[in-house]
Amino acid sequence: MLKKISALSLALLMGVTSALAQDAQTRSLTAGQKYKIKGVVVEKDDTSFIVRDAVGVNTRVAVAPNTSIKTKGGFFGGGDAVAANQIVRGLNLEVEGRGDNSGSLTADKVRFGKDDFRVAQSIDSRVTPAEERLDQAEQNAQRISGQIEELVAISNSARGGAKAAQDTADAAIAGVNATNQRLSAVDDYVVQSTQTVNFRVNSSVLSPEGKQNLDALAQNALTMKGYLIEVTGFASADGDAKKNKELSRRRAQAVLDYLIETHNIPLRRIGVSYGFGEAQAIADNSTPEGRAQNRRVEVKLTVSKGLNQNVEVRPATATDNGGDQ
Repeated sequence: MLKKISALSLALLMGVTSALAQDAQTRSLTAGQKYKIKGVVVEKDDTSFIVRDAVGVNTRVAVAPNTSIKTKGGFFGGGDAVAANQIVRGLNLEVEGRGDNSGSLTADKVRFGKDDFRVAQSIDSRVTPAEERLDQAEQNAQRISGQIEELVAISNSARGGAKAAQDTADAAIAGVNATNQRLSAVDDYVVQSTQTVNFRVNSSVLSPEGKQNLDALAQNALTMKGYLIEVTGFASADGDAKKNKELSRRRAQAVLDYLIETHNIPLRRIGVSYGFGEAQAIADNSTPEGRAQNRRVEVKLTVSKGLNQNVEVRPATATDNGGDQ
């Protein structure tokens, strides 16, 4: 039965948050048998981590001093060695090893892509502070729990009205649940708006029209709480593929420079920047019109659902910097 509390204790309860986690099924491995596991790191400590595969089953992986941990090499092999304490949650990886007596996998070899490693580190750098805030909230909840119980007793004795106290308790629980939902959504980012800026052949120079569109996006971003800006560059299939990849990176950098230098966008608000080159074409590269559309930078303004209520995804707009003219 819910405890009956007063309006005074409601003010304290509104600051209390809790986090609930559901454990996935964990497989038990046969001792001495070889295994190869692919999945995402969902939990880690100093000597082990848990990998969740594509069907949602967990495997605990123990890291030994002789475990080989490397990024995947290129065409000629030779990936970079990585320390065990650099493995972070969210990292896609492959593990080879043997089952031990505890049902875990003792790893002989751990491999993952360099891009996967960079993305996982970026995600972990944003998730960890949010978890620290939740931990602090839990500590505050424990600290004031005794005060709340004392206030409950005093309030019920003074009011003498069971129904009024019950109504207050229900309102307090609803407020705590709403707070928990917002905290859970702090690191859930959704696209609020997208700008597509096109470029001339072999150019990474922004046009006046492109700058105007970026001005609008920056002004919109500064009205948001907890926003991140994602910038990705692309190129048409004209010329050498390697040069086009570098050109797409320069185009993305030109957009970043404009947002940072003109609008003072903080570096912590820049989520991802990458040049894809000829990949991910949105139009036919065999026509001048299609190539003009592919010479672009896509700028996405994303916002935290936990800090911005009632966010909505807005349609993309584009500016044409001349194409093949």
